[in-house]
Amino acid sequence: MTLTDAHGRVEAAGPPKGRGRSGRVAVAVWAAGIAAAFAVGWYLRRAGLSTEDALPPLHARARGWPPPWRLLPAAALAALAVAALPALAARLPWRALPPVAWASAAAWTVALAASDGWGALAGPLEAPTEYPAGLAQLRPDPLEWLRTFTERLGGYTTHVRGHPPLPMLVLWALEKAGLGGTGWAAALVIAAGTSSVAAIAVTVRCVAGERAARAAVPFLVLAPLAVWVATAMDAFFLAVAAWGTALLALAARGSGARALAAAVGGGLLLGCLPYLSYGLLPLYAVPLAVVLLLRPRARVLTAAGAGLAVAPAAFTLLGFWWPDGVRATLDTYLVSRGSAQRSYAYFLPANLAVLGLLTGPAVAHALPRTLAVLRRGVPWRQVLRRDAPARTVPPAAAVAALAGAALLGVLVLDLSGVTRGEVERIWVPFAAWLAVAAAVDRPSAGARGWLAAQAATALALQALVLSPW
Repeated sequence: MTLTDAHGRVEAAGPPKGRGRSGRVAVAVWAAGIAAAFAVGWYLRRAGLSTEDALPPLHARARGWPPPWRLLPAAALAALAVAALPALAARLPWRALPPVAWASAAAWTVALAASDGWGALAGPLEAPTEYPAGLAQLRPDPLEWLRTFTERLGGYTTHVRGHPPLPMLVLWALEKAGLGGTGWAAALVIAAGTSSVAAIAVTVRCVAGERAARAAVPFLVLAPLAVWVATAMDAFFLAVAAWGTALLALAARGSGARALAAAVGGGLLLGCLPYLSYGLLPLYAVPLAVVLLLRPRARVLTAAGAGLAVAPAAFTLLGFWWPDGVRATLDTYLVSRGSAQRSYAYFLPANLAVLGLLTGPAVAHALPRTLAVLRRGVPWRQVLRRDAPARTVPPAAAVAALAGAALLGVLVLDLSGVTRGEVERIWVPFAAWLAVAAAVDRPSAGARGWLAAQAATALALQALVLSPW
Protein backbone atom coordinates (compact mmCIF):
# COMPACT_ATOMS: atom_id res chain seq x y z
CA MET A 1 0.00 0.00 0.00
CA THR A 2 1.56 3.30 -1.04
CA LEU A 3 1.77 6.19 1.38
CA THR A 4 1.31 9.85 0.54
CA ASP A 5 3.45 12.54 2.05
CA ALA A 6 2.26 15.65 3.88
CA HIS A 7 1.65 17.46 0.57
CA GLY A 8 -0.31 14.66 -1.08
CA ARG A 9 2.57 13.31 -3.14
CA VAL A 10 2.70 9.53 -3.47
CA GLU A 11 5.77 7.83 -2.09
CA ALA A 12 7.30 5.03 -4.10
CA ALA A 13 5.73 1.69 -3.35
CA GLY A 14 8.53 -0.47 -4.64
CA PRO A 15 11.61 -1.22 -2.55
CA PRO A 16 14.60 1.00 -3.25
CA LYS A 17 17.87 -0.58 -4.28
CA GLY A 18 19.43 -2.49 -1.38
CA ARG A 19 16.29 -2.36 0.78
CA GLY A 20 15.34 -5.99 0.10
CA ARG A 21 18.81 -7.22 1.01
CA SER A 22 18.92 -5.29 4.29
CA GLY A 23 15.48 -6.66 5.17
CA ARG A 24 16.58 -10.24 4.52
CA VAL A 25 19.68 -9.72 6.63
CA ALA A 26 17.51 -8.34 9.42
CA VAL A 27 15.25 -11.41 9.32
CA ALA A 28 18.32 -13.65 9.46
CA VAL A 29 19.60 -11.73 12.49
CA TRP A 30 16.11 -11.94 14.03
CA ALA A 31 16.04 -15.74 13.69
CA ALA A 32 19.66 -16.19 14.82
CA GLY A 33 19.16 -13.93 17.84
CA ILE A 34 16.10 -15.85 19.00
CA ALA A 35 17.85 -19.20 18.49
CA ALA A 36 20.93 -17.97 20.37
CA ALA A 37 18.82 -16.71 23.29
CA PHE A 38 17.18 -20.09 23.70
CA ALA A 39 20.46 -21.98 23.23
CA VAL A 40 22.31 -19.92 25.83
CA GLY A 41 19.32 -20.12 28.17
CA TRP A 42 19.31 -23.91 27.84
CA TYR A 43 23.04 -24.01 28.64
CA LEU A 44 22.70 -21.72 31.67
CA ARG A 45 19.83 -23.77 33.04
CA ARG A 46 21.71 -27.03 32.53
CA ALA A 47 24.75 -25.54 34.29
CA GLY A 48 22.54 -24.47 37.22
CA LEU A 49 23.20 -20.79 36.58
CA SER A 50 19.66 -19.82 35.63
CA THR A 51 16.99 -21.88 37.35
CA GLU A 52 14.10 -19.42 37.64
CA ASP A 53 12.61 -20.34 34.26
CA ALA A 54 12.08 -23.70 32.58
CA LEU A 55 12.50 -22.25 29.09
CA PRO A 56 14.65 -19.12 29.28
CA PRO A 57 14.38 -16.42 28.06
CA LEU A 58 10.62 -17.12 28.37
CA HIS A 59 8.92 -17.62 31.72
CA ALA A 60 7.29 -20.75 30.32
CA ARG A 61 7.96 -24.36 29.55
CA ALA A 62 8.25 -26.28 26.33
CA ARG A 63 5.60 -28.73 25.28
CA GLY A 64 5.27 -31.22 22.51
CA TRP A 65 3.21 -30.37 19.47
CA PRO A 66 -0.46 -30.58 20.53
CA PRO A 67 -3.00 -32.66 18.62
CA PRO A 68 -3.32 -30.94 15.21
CA TRP A 69 -7.08 -30.54 15.49
CA ARG A 70 -6.66 -28.15 18.42
CA LEU A 71 -4.88 -25.59 16.27
CA LEU A 72 -7.08 -26.08 13.21
CA PRO A 73 -9.60 -23.33 14.09
CA ALA A 74 -6.81 -20.82 14.73
CA ALA A 75 -4.97 -21.87 11.56
CA ALA A 76 -8.14 -21.59 9.49
CA LEU A 77 -8.85 -18.16 10.93
CA ALA A 78 -5.28 -17.10 10.19
CA ALA A 79 -5.60 -18.21 6.56
CA LEU A 80 -8.86 -16.28 6.23
CA ALA A 81 -7.33 -13.19 7.81
CA VAL A 82 -4.24 -13.31 5.59
CA ALA A 83 -6.45 -13.58 2.51
CA ALA A 84 -9.06 -11.00 3.49
CA LEU A 85 -7.50 -8.38 5.75
CA PRO A 86 -5.41 -6.48 3.17
CA ALA A 87 -8.43 -6.06 0.90
CA LEU A 88 -10.75 -5.14 3.78
CA ALA A 89 -8.23 -2.66 5.15
CA ALA A 90 -7.97 -1.02 1.74
CA ARG A 91 -11.67 -0.90 0.82
CA LEU A 92 -13.83 -0.66 3.92
CA PRO A 93 -15.17 2.78 4.84
CA TRP A 94 -12.92 4.18 7.51
CA ARG A 95 -15.66 4.26 10.17
CA ALA A 96 -16.11 0.52 9.78
CA LEU A 97 -12.43 -0.39 9.78
CA PRO A 98 -11.48 0.10 13.47
CA PRO A 99 -14.41 -2.02 14.73
CA VAL A 100 -13.64 -4.72 12.15
CA ALA A 101 -9.97 -4.64 13.15
CA TRP A 102 -10.94 -4.96 16.82
CA ALA A 103 -13.27 -7.89 16.14
CA SER A 104 -10.63 -9.60 13.99
CA ALA A 105 -7.96 -9.20 16.66
CA ALA A 106 -10.32 -10.51 19.34
CA ALA A 107 -11.24 -13.56 17.24
CA TRP A 108 -7.58 -14.31 16.51
CA THR A 109 -6.54 -13.92 20.14
CA VAL A 110 -9.35 -16.11 21.44
CA ALA A 111 -8.77 -18.75 18.75
CA LEU A 112 -5.11 -19.04 19.76
CA ALA A 113 -5.80 -19.32 23.48
CA ALA A 114 -8.78 -21.65 23.05
CA SER A 115 -6.57 -24.23 21.36
CA ASP A 116 -5.86 -25.31 24.96
CA GLY A 117 -9.58 -25.39 25.74
CA TRP A 118 -11.98 -22.63 26.70
CA GLY A 119 -10.72 -22.75 30.27
CA ALA A 120 -7.37 -21.40 29.03
CA LEU A 121 -8.95 -17.97 28.57
CA ALA A 122 -9.44 -17.43 32.30
CA GLY A 123 -6.89 -19.98 33.52
CA PRO A 124 -3.91 -17.61 33.78
CA LEU A 125 -5.79 -15.31 36.16
CA GLU A 126 -6.64 -18.21 38.47
CA ALA A 127 -3.04 -18.73 39.59
CA PRO A 128 -2.36 -18.01 43.29
CA THR A 129 0.27 -15.44 42.27
CA GLU A 130 -2.16 -13.34 40.21
CA TYR A 131 -4.26 -10.28 41.02
CA PRO A 132 -7.65 -11.97 41.66
CA ALA A 133 -6.09 -14.02 44.45
CA GLY A 134 -5.45 -10.79 46.34
CA LEU A 135 -9.00 -9.46 46.18
CA ALA A 136 -9.91 -10.99 49.55
CA GLN A 137 -7.47 -8.59 51.24
CA LEU A 138 -8.95 -5.59 49.44
CA ARG A 139 -12.69 -6.27 49.82
CA PRO A 140 -13.24 -5.38 53.50
CA ASP A 141 -12.06 -1.77 53.14
CA PRO A 142 -10.61 -0.61 49.79
CA LEU A 143 -9.65 2.83 51.14
CA GLU A 144 -7.77 1.33 54.07
CA TRP A 145 -6.14 -1.18 51.71
CA LEU A 146 -4.96 1.71 49.53
CA ARG A 147 -3.69 3.79 52.47
CA THR A 148 -1.67 0.87 53.83
CA PHE A 149 -0.71 -0.61 50.46
CA THR A 150 2.99 0.21 50.69
CA GLU A 151 3.55 -0.85 54.30
CA ARG A 152 1.71 -4.16 53.86
CA LEU A 153 3.15 -4.92 50.43
CA GLY A 154 5.10 -8.00 51.54
CA GLY A 155 1.91 -9.85 52.45
CA TYR A 156 0.32 -9.62 49.00
CA THR A 157 0.47 -11.98 46.04
CA THR A 158 3.38 -11.80 43.59
CA HIS A 159 1.74 -9.65 40.93
CA VAL A 160 0.15 -7.32 43.48
CA ARG A 161 3.57 -6.80 45.09
CA GLY A 162 5.15 -6.05 41.74
CA HIS A 163 2.69 -3.36 40.64
CA PRO A 164 0.96 -0.21 41.87
CA PRO A 165 -2.58 -0.59 43.28
CA LEU A 166 -4.67 0.42 40.24
CA PRO A 167 -4.94 -3.05 38.58
CA MET A 168 -6.45 -4.43 41.78
CA LEU A 169 -8.86 -1.52 42.07
CA VAL A 170 -10.01 -2.12 38.49
CA LEU A 171 -10.81 -5.76 39.29
CA TRP A 172 -12.55 -4.73 42.51
CA ALA A 173 -14.68 -2.21 40.58
CA LEU A 174 -15.54 -4.92 38.04
CA GLU A 175 -16.63 -7.18 40.88
CA LYS A 176 -18.72 -4.42 42.49
CA ALA A 177 -20.46 -3.96 39.13
CA GLY A 178 -21.66 -7.57 39.37
CA LEU A 179 -18.99 -8.97 37.03
CA GLY A 180 -16.86 -10.82 39.53
CA GLY A 181 -14.74 -13.88 38.90
CA THR A 182 -11.80 -14.66 36.64
CA GLY A 183 -14.07 -15.22 33.63
CA TRP A 184 -15.21 -11.61 33.59
CA ALA A 185 -11.69 -10.42 34.37
CA ALA A 186 -10.40 -12.37 31.38
CA ALA A 187 -13.15 -10.92 29.19
CA LEU A 188 -12.15 -7.40 30.25
CA VAL A 189 -8.46 -8.03 29.54
CA ILE A 190 -9.07 -9.61 26.12
CA ALA A 191 -11.67 -7.05 25.02
CA ALA A 192 -9.52 -4.13 26.14
CA GLY A 193 -6.25 -5.56 24.85
CA THR A 194 -7.59 -6.32 21.38
CA SER A 195 -9.28 -2.92 21.18
CA SER A 196 -5.80 -1.41 21.11
CA VAL A 197 -5.63 -2.42 17.43
CA ALA A 198 -8.34 0.14 16.72
CA ALA A 199 -6.74 2.76 18.99
CA ILE A 200 -3.35 2.47 17.33
CA ALA A 201 -4.93 2.60 13.87
CA VAL A 202 -6.73 5.82 14.86
CA THR A 203 -3.45 7.29 16.11
CA VAL A 204 -1.60 6.37 12.92
CA ARG A 205 -4.36 7.97 10.86
CA CYS A 206 -4.01 11.20 12.83
CA VAL A 207 -0.22 11.45 12.53
CA ALA A 208 0.39 9.85 9.11
CA GLY A 209 -2.89 9.80 7.22
CA GLU A 210 -5.48 7.21 6.33
CA ARG A 211 -3.38 5.24 3.85
CA ALA A 212 -0.76 4.55 6.49
CA ALA A 213 -3.41 3.50 9.03
CA ARG A 214 -5.02 1.13 6.54
CA ALA A 215 -1.63 -0.40 5.72
CA ALA A 216 -0.91 -0.96 9.42
CA VAL A 217 -4.20 -2.64 10.37
CA PRO A 218 -3.50 -6.20 9.08
CA PHE A 219 -0.12 -6.26 10.84
CA LEU A 220 -1.66 -5.00 14.08
CA VAL A 221 -4.30 -7.73 13.98
CA LEU A 222 -1.95 -10.64 13.28
CA ALA A 223 1.00 -9.59 15.45
CA PRO A 224 2.36 -12.63 17.36
CA LEU A 225 1.96 -10.75 20.65
CA ALA A 226 -1.68 -11.95 20.51
CA VAL A 227 -0.42 -15.14 22.19
CA TRP A 228 0.05 -13.12 25.41
CA VAL A 229 -3.00 -10.90 25.16
CA ALA A 230 -5.08 -13.79 26.53
CA THR A 231 -4.68 -13.49 29.39
CA ALA A 232 -2.12 -11.13 30.93
CA MET A 233 -3.13 -7.89 32.63
CA ASP A 234 -0.42 -6.17 30.59
CA ALA A 235 -2.86 -6.34 27.66
CA PHE A 236 -5.18 -4.11 29.68
CA PHE A 237 -2.26 -1.75 30.28
CA LEU A 238 -1.70 -1.67 26.52
CA ALA A 239 -5.31 -0.64 25.97
CA VAL A 240 -5.17 2.21 28.48
CA ALA A 241 -1.98 3.57 26.90
CA ALA A 242 -3.23 3.09 23.33
CA TRP A 243 -6.60 4.78 23.87
CA GLY A 244 -5.01 7.59 25.87
CA THR A 245 -2.62 8.23 22.98
CA ALA A 246 -5.41 7.96 20.41
CA LEU A 247 -7.57 10.51 22.25
CA LEU A 248 -4.60 12.85 22.49
CA ALA A 249 -4.02 12.51 18.73
CA LEU A 250 -7.70 13.12 17.99
CA ALA A 251 -7.66 16.20 20.21
CA ALA A 252 -4.61 17.55 18.41
CA ARG A 253 -6.33 17.10 15.03
CA GLY A 254 -9.73 18.38 16.17
CA SER A 255 -11.19 21.63 17.36
CA GLY A 256 -13.72 23.04 19.76
CA ALA A 257 -15.23 21.41 22.83
CA ARG A 258 -14.91 17.89 21.45
CA ALA A 259 -11.17 18.30 21.06
CA LEU A 260 -10.84 19.56 24.61
CA ALA A 261 -12.94 16.66 25.93
CA ALA A 262 -10.76 14.20 24.01
CA ALA A 263 -7.65 15.87 25.43
CA VAL A 264 -8.94 15.55 29.00
CA GLY A 265 -9.89 11.90 28.39
CA GLY A 266 -6.53 11.13 26.84
CA GLY A 267 -4.69 12.80 29.68
CA LEU A 268 -6.80 10.96 32.25
CA LEU A 269 -5.93 7.57 30.74
CA LEU A 270 -2.26 8.40 30.28
CA GLY A 271 -2.10 9.64 33.86
CA CYS A 272 -3.18 6.18 35.01
CA LEU A 273 -0.18 4.43 33.46
CA PRO A 274 2.27 4.82 36.39
CA TYR A 275 -0.45 3.47 38.71
CA LEU A 276 -0.96 0.38 36.55
CA SER A 277 2.70 -0.58 36.24
CA TYR A 278 5.91 1.11 37.26
CA GLY A 279 7.48 -0.16 34.04
CA LEU A 280 5.14 1.87 31.84
CA LEU A 281 6.97 5.17 32.36
CA PRO A 282 9.17 4.71 29.24
CA LEU A 283 6.00 4.18 27.18
CA TYR A 284 5.34 7.92 27.49
CA ALA A 285 7.77 8.24 24.58
CA VAL A 286 4.87 7.31 22.26
CA PRO A 287 2.39 10.06 23.25
CA LEU A 288 5.34 12.46 23.36
CA ALA A 289 6.07 11.55 19.74
CA VAL A 290 2.42 12.26 18.90
CA VAL A 291 2.69 15.70 20.50
CA LEU A 292 5.87 16.50 18.57
CA LEU A 293 4.35 15.31 15.30
CA LEU A 294 0.96 17.03 15.60
CA ARG A 295 1.78 20.18 17.55
CA PRO A 296 -1.54 20.50 19.42
CA ARG A 297 -2.71 23.96 20.41
CA ALA A 298 -1.87 25.29 23.86
CA ARG A 299 -5.42 24.84 25.16
CA VAL A 300 -5.41 21.20 24.06
CA LEU A 301 -2.14 20.62 25.90
CA THR A 302 -3.54 22.38 28.94
CA ALA A 303 -6.65 20.17 28.90
CA ALA A 304 -4.50 17.06 28.48
CA GLY A 305 -2.30 18.19 31.36
CA ALA A 306 -5.37 18.66 33.56
CA GLY A 307 -6.50 15.13 32.78
CA LEU A 308 -3.00 13.81 33.32
CA ALA A 309 -2.95 15.19 36.87
CA VAL A 310 -6.18 13.52 38.01
CA ALA A 311 -4.86 10.04 38.83
CA PRO A 312 -1.71 11.20 40.64
CA ALA A 313 -3.73 13.72 42.65
CA ALA A 314 -6.43 11.19 43.55
CA PHE A 315 -4.01 8.46 44.63
CA THR A 316 -1.93 10.90 46.66
CA LEU A 317 -4.99 12.29 48.44
CA LEU A 318 -6.21 8.77 49.18
CA GLY A 319 -2.90 7.86 50.82
CA PHE A 320 -0.77 6.17 48.17
CA TRP A 321 2.47 8.05 47.51
CA TRP A 322 3.91 6.76 44.24
CA PRO A 323 7.65 7.14 45.07
CA ASP A 324 7.12 5.12 48.27
CA GLY A 325 5.43 2.42 46.21
CA VAL A 326 8.43 2.29 43.87
CA ARG A 327 10.86 1.95 46.76
CA ALA A 328 8.80 -0.72 48.52
CA THR A 329 8.38 -2.73 45.33
CA LEU A 330 12.11 -2.50 44.62
CA ASP A 331 12.87 -3.69 48.16
CA THR A 332 10.62 -6.74 47.82
CA TYR A 333 12.09 -7.37 44.34
CA LEU A 334 15.68 -7.36 45.63
CA VAL A 335 15.07 -9.61 48.64
CA SER A 336 12.98 -12.13 46.72
CA ARG A 337 14.46 -15.18 45.08
CA GLY A 338 12.72 -14.32 41.85
CA SER A 339 13.66 -12.26 38.86
CA ALA A 340 16.26 -10.18 40.73
CA GLN A 341 18.41 -13.32 40.82
CA ARG A 342 18.39 -13.70 37.06
CA SER A 343 21.48 -12.83 35.04
CA TYR A 344 21.54 -9.22 33.80
CA ALA A 345 24.21 -10.07 31.20
CA TYR A 346 22.04 -12.82 29.72
CA PHE A 347 18.65 -11.11 29.82
CA LEU A 348 19.92 -7.79 28.46
CA PRO A 349 20.10 -9.24 24.91
CA ALA A 350 17.67 -12.11 25.53
CA ASN A 351 14.86 -9.67 26.39
CA LEU A 352 15.26 -8.16 22.93
CA ALA A 353 15.02 -11.63 21.40
CA VAL A 354 11.67 -12.03 23.18
CA LEU A 355 10.60 -8.67 21.77
CA GLY A 356 11.41 -10.12 18.36
CA LEU A 357 9.08 -13.04 19.06
CA LEU A 358 6.24 -10.69 19.98
CA THR A 359 6.67 -8.48 16.93
CA GLY A 360 7.47 -11.20 14.38
CA PRO A 361 9.56 -11.47 11.21
CA ALA A 362 7.62 -8.79 9.31
CA VAL A 363 8.74 -6.14 11.78
CA ALA A 364 12.30 -7.48 11.68
CA HIS A 365 12.25 -7.15 7.89
CA ALA A 366 10.91 -3.61 8.18
CA LEU A 367 13.31 -2.45 10.87
CA PRO A 368 16.23 -1.33 8.63
CA ARG A 369 13.85 0.66 6.45
CA THR A 370 12.11 2.10 9.52
CA LEU A 371 15.36 3.23 11.12
CA ALA A 372 16.56 4.71 7.84
CA VAL A 373 13.31 6.63 7.39
CA LEU A 374 13.47 7.79 11.01
CA ARG A 375 17.04 9.01 10.58
CA ARG A 376 16.73 10.65 7.17
CA GLY A 377 13.03 11.32 6.67
CA VAL A 378 12.26 13.30 9.82
CA PRO A 379 13.32 16.96 9.74
CA TRP A 380 14.28 16.89 13.42
CA ARG A 381 15.33 20.53 13.68
CA GLN A 382 12.01 21.63 12.27
CA VAL A 383 10.00 19.19 14.40
CA LEU A 384 11.66 20.33 17.61
CA ARG A 385 11.14 24.02 16.93
CA ARG A 386 8.46 25.56 19.11
CA ASP A 387 6.86 27.33 16.17
CA ALA A 388 7.00 24.35 13.80
CA PRO A 389 3.68 23.70 12.01
CA ALA A 390 1.86 20.40 12.39
CA ARG A 391 2.22 17.65 9.79
CA THR A 392 5.73 18.62 8.66
CA VAL A 393 6.77 14.96 8.64
CA PRO A 394 6.05 12.62 5.70
CA PRO A 395 3.66 9.73 6.51
CA ALA A 396 6.29 6.97 6.44
CA ALA A 397 8.50 8.98 8.78
CA ALA A 398 5.59 9.66 11.15
CA VAL A 399 4.83 5.93 11.37
CA ALA A 400 8.53 5.24 11.91
CA ALA A 401 8.54 7.80 14.72
CA LEU A 402 5.78 5.94 16.59
CA ALA A 403 7.62 2.63 16.24
CA GLY A 404 10.92 4.26 17.14
CA ALA A 405 9.44 5.80 20.28
CA ALA A 406 8.20 2.39 21.43
CA LEU A 407 11.58 0.82 20.69
CA LEU A 408 13.29 3.56 22.69
CA GLY A 409 11.03 2.79 25.63
CA VAL A 410 11.93 -0.89 25.43
CA LEU A 411 15.66 -0.15 25.34
CA VAL A 412 15.44 2.16 28.35
CA LEU A 413 13.53 -0.41 30.37
CA ASP A 414 15.84 -3.23 29.27
CA LEU A 415 18.99 -1.31 30.20
CA SER A 416 17.54 -0.46 33.61
CA GLY A 417 17.90 -4.09 34.67
CA VAL A 418 14.51 -4.31 36.37
CA THR A 419 13.16 -6.43 33.51
CA ARG A 420 15.05 -9.68 33.77
CA GLY A 421 12.77 -12.20 32.17
CA GLU A 422 8.97 -12.44 31.99
CA VAL A 423 9.10 -9.73 29.33
CA GLU A 424 6.79 -11.64 27.00
CA ARG A 425 4.00 -9.91 28.94
CA ILE A 426 5.90 -6.76 29.96
CA TRP A 427 6.73 -5.92 26.34
CA VAL A 428 3.12 -6.24 25.14
CA PRO A 429 2.25 -2.51 25.58
CA PHE A 430 5.40 -1.58 23.64
CA ALA A 431 5.40 -4.30 20.98
CA ALA A 432 1.98 -3.35 19.59
CA TRP A 433 3.35 0.05 18.55
CA LEU A 434 6.33 -1.61 16.87
CA ALA A 435 3.93 -3.62 14.69
CA VAL A 436 3.10 -0.47 12.72
CA ALA A 437 6.66 -0.49 11.37
CA ALA A 438 5.62 -3.21 8.94
CA ALA A 439 3.42 -0.64 7.16
CA VAL A 440 6.50 1.47 6.39
CA ASP A 441 8.20 -1.40 4.64
CA ARG A 442 6.03 -2.56 1.77
CA PRO A 443 3.01 -1.95 -0.46
CA SER A 444 -0.14 -4.06 -0.16
CA ALA A 445 1.02 -6.33 -2.99
CA GLY A 446 3.70 -7.78 -0.71
CA ALA A 447 1.67 -7.84 2.47
CA ARG A 448 0.16 -11.31 2.41
CA GLY A 449 3.42 -13.24 2.55
CA TRP A 450 4.59 -11.34 5.58
CA LEU A 451 1.17 -11.55 7.21
CA ALA A 452 1.35 -15.32 6.76
CA ALA A 453 4.77 -15.29 8.42
CA GLN A 454 3.34 -13.32 11.35
CA ALA A 455 0.46 -15.76 11.77
CA ALA A 456 2.79 -18.76 11.47
CA THR A 457 5.00 -17.32 14.22
CA ALA A 458 2.02 -16.95 16.55
CA LEU A 459 0.79 -20.49 15.77
CA ALA A 460 4.26 -21.94 16.41
CA LEU A 461 4.50 -20.11 19.74
CA GLN A 462 1.07 -21.34 20.80
CA ALA A 463 1.95 -24.88 19.76
CA LEU A 464 5.42 -25.15 21.29
CA VAL A 465 5.34 -22.93 24.39
CA LEU A 466 3.14 -23.37 27.45
CA SER A 467 3.00 -19.97 29.13
CA PRO A 468 1.40 -19.14 32.48
CA TRP A 469 -0.19 -16.15 30.70
